[in-house]
Amino acid sequence: MSENWKLVLSPAFQDRLRLKSTGQDEIPCLGVTSVSSTKALLWHTVEIRSKGRIDALSGLTAKAAQTLRDDLLAFVNQHLADLIDSDKERLREVDSKIRAITDSNRQYLAHADVSRAIASVPGNASLALAHPLFDAALIPDALRAYLPTSFEMLTDPGVRSRYNENFVVHEMRKFEGFFADLGGFSLSQEQREACIRLEDNNLLVASAGSGKSATMVGKVAYVLEKGLYDPSEILVLAFNKSAADELKERIARQLTVEEETLECRVTTFHALGRGIIEETEGRPPQLANWVEHPAGEARVIDKIIRELMEANEEFRRLWIDLLSILPKADIPAEVFDSEADYNRYIADRNDKGGSTIGTLVEDLYVKSLQEQRIANWLWVHSVAFEYEKQISFEEEDGSRRFVQPDFHYPLTDTFHEHFAINADGSSPFANYAEHTKGKRAGYKREELDFFETTSAQARDGTLLPHLEAELVKREILLTEKSVDEILKAIEPVVITHYQKLIGVCIKHIRASQLTLEMLLERAKSLHDKPRAQHFARAVWLITEAYSRKLDEAKRIDFDSMIGDAVRLVETGRYQSPYSLILVDEFQDISDPRANLIKALKHQKPFTKVFAVGDDWQSIYRFAGSDITIFTQFEANFGACWQGRLEQTYRCNQLLADTAAGFVQRNPEQIKKTVRSTRAAIPRSIRVIPVSVEWRKPSFPKACFQLLDRLNTFLEGIAGQWRREAGQKLKVLVLWRYNLLDPFHGRHPEFSAIEVTGLSFHRSKGLEADYTILLDVSEGDYGVPSRIEDDELLNLVIPRPETFAYAEERRLFYVALTRASRGAFILCNRRKPSRYIRELCEIAGNEVRFETIDGKELDQCPSCLVGELVERKGRNDTTFYGCNQFPECRHTQQTAPALAKSA
Repeated sequence: MSENWKLVLSPAFQDRLRLKSTGQDEIPCLGVTSVSSTKALLWHTVEIRSKGRIDALSGLTAKAAQTLRDDLLAFVNQHLADLIDSDKERLREVDSKIRAITDSNRQYLAHADVSRAIASVPGNASLALAHPLFDAALIPDALRAYLPTSFEMLTDPGVRSRYNENFVVHEMRKFEGFFADLGGFSLSQEQREACIRLEDNNLLVASAGSGKSATMVGKVAYVLEKGLYDPSEILVLAFNKSAADELKERIARQLTVEEETLECRVTTFHALGRGIIEETEGRPPQLANWVEHPAGEARVIDKIIRELMEANEEFRRLWIDLLSILPKADIPAEVFDSEADYNRYIADRNDKGGSTIGTLVEDLYVKSLQEQRIANWLWVHSVAFEYEKQISFEEEDGSRRFVQPDFHYPLTDTFHEHFAINADGSSPFANYAEHTKGKRAGYKREELDFFETTSAQARDGTLLPHLEAELVKREILLTEKSVDEILKAIEPVVITHYQKLIGVCIKHIRASQLTLEMLLERAKSLHDKPRAQHFARAVWLITEAYSRKLDEAKRIDFDSMIGDAVRLVETGRYQSPYSLILVDEFQDISDPRANLIKALKHQKPFTKVFAVGDDWQSIYRFAGSDITIFTQFEANFGACWQGRLEQTYRCNQLLADTAAGFVQRNPEQIKKTVRSTRAAIPRSIRVIPVSVEWRKPSFPKACFQLLDRLNTFLEGIAGQWRREAGQKLKVLVLWRYNLLDPFHGRHPEFSAIEVTGLSFHRSKGLEADYTILLDVSEGDYGVPSRIEDDELLNLVIPRPETFAYAEERRLFYVALTRASRGAFILCNRRKPSRYIRELCEIAGNEVRFETIDGKELDQCPSCLVGELVERKGRNDTTFYGCNQFPECRHTQQTAPALAKSA
């Protein structure tokens, strides 16, 4: 809807809202089913859902949206109060309906259950009391006094809560035998409670390996056993076909029916959307032929990029600049918590100590992302230059001062300094402004050809135009390299990263109907505005081409299909048969899928939602998921019960405690205390530093060495674990990027272990006895991956996360919690991941540092990730220092305790 709207709440028309947008419209108060406030990309929106329509009142501030929502609810409830007041004699009939349920302790009572009972009584009073927006707190005190005692179920949340608490205790005893043997599995107390609770909206916050699927099966079995729903009223949704098939098989087995005859619908979001369209329109939607293929979307995006490169000069320029000159956001140092964090962000190599940033010029490393931007631009335009060539100045006092100008152009003997100077002349570095003045004066005294660029120019987008103008003025020839030559120099992971970003952005742009103007406006709020503006224009051209490709083929993609299904439900063309909707892996929910659930829920009165998931395992932002739909569940779906599954059947208690402490360092993650059925195994987290040589496959070699060692060890104690001949323990070898795959698709054979290798993402849902995590090191493509937390996502995501590397943290948690017995973490000896330090801070001495052969190492007591090594001091004295120098300067005169005891 347009932002041009006018809403009138008038005492003269107390039974309706008057809304003017494209035309005058009236919405009956009794027809309104939901009023909510949400944050869009640039503003807040109040959404009014009524029968057959949705009205979005946009363009509001957060405060204005909240005020409007409150005013709407108050207005509707005033009308409901009038209806109750006009029909008070019916209240006794309503009272008897409520007592028929509570006196017999027949069922759990959600607000919708009370409303359903009330709605069975004819008259205005029951219409008002059963209304989904009825709020006793907004009803006049004088009228509330007329309500019988049973109406406290509606007017006093505490009364209904106490009834339900007693009901759960009663039901636990009554169904003890039922829950003790569900498919040969006894549910825990947490799982049983989750099966019994049936609020209007329910969120079950689970832990890794806590039996989410068993709980969903139990929920379906319980409500059918109670006769609360017909099987055809139950919808179970999963995100992929394999998960849906598994749930369907388990539910059918539990109900002792054949899968083909199962009346409950167990399906994926995609299949549901397709079914809604086919049932309503008489034919299936025409899906694009690429959408069902796992890599289909990526291939289409790649093809669109290649076509645009050939046909559109503006796009060619934007795309080449993004890959070669703007590969990473230039974020100011002051944004980071510490200088060390900033250095880690900007550097892609610090093997030899000191952070350096690679460029497209062979073997050239620079000291800032802005210098990288300049060097790469010069390389693309074939400009010969020298970096930090040493020269000397004569100072005013006659002394010589040696300096290293950032860039020297030998063709014209021109010197170019890039100064870290802000627009107001200040600098983030102490004494830098004075130092800059001295340099300028020196160039002037020496009468050298000199020009400068500044950080301020980098921030406002004038840096490269100014550089080009200075070179052209000196008649330095600019010859742009061929596209093939440029692309050959770009690391493949940079291209892959941008393509993944584009995939996410296309989904959001199309689903939220964003415009280029909106993207460019949002770009102004990002740290690296020039890069954001470049990307906004490029991704807009790609999205246009993507949409054209669908239109020309008269096809739709999955998100469009779900959007079409939502509209069919919202307009009433599709009549939902579902009264209970269960959703698996709810942490992966996206806006279009959430809208489909809401549409189904709001269309059929008294429909309930039961969502199960683990926000700690939300790792699919690149596929469009939005974790805030989970963490802000009540704001998105309404008042809810929130339960926990905190008992895990997988990780031993040490791994469970450490992983839980690690992921909860992000305060936005929902708090849980994880209890394991497996006792803690001491020192079951082992860190193995690996000596890494630049561009050599160090981790595959180390991985095979560790597998050999683990196999030999387990074979030696096979009597303790092998229950039958040929039994093997499972080992998962996991990596952040597939470039690290040591097996190349062919898994090695061992006598005692069965080895599988996967990416962190693909390991979700799997479990093993041991895990080996490869290259848990700092770096652009390390752990956390610095490029994945790209600020460009904030161009399209309405509710971005603010905690640094939030999704990377959850991804590492997923990898860490695949193991039951132990986890081996292999890292680059020179740059171990910050996550290793955090594990050490949480688990202390239970994290063991060792060599690939298993010999314990002397862990630095200061930084926790380094090793103490022997060094020579003055006069041949010996001392011990951390190998992370200069990042860690810990030294001690005495030998480490481990060395003493050895």
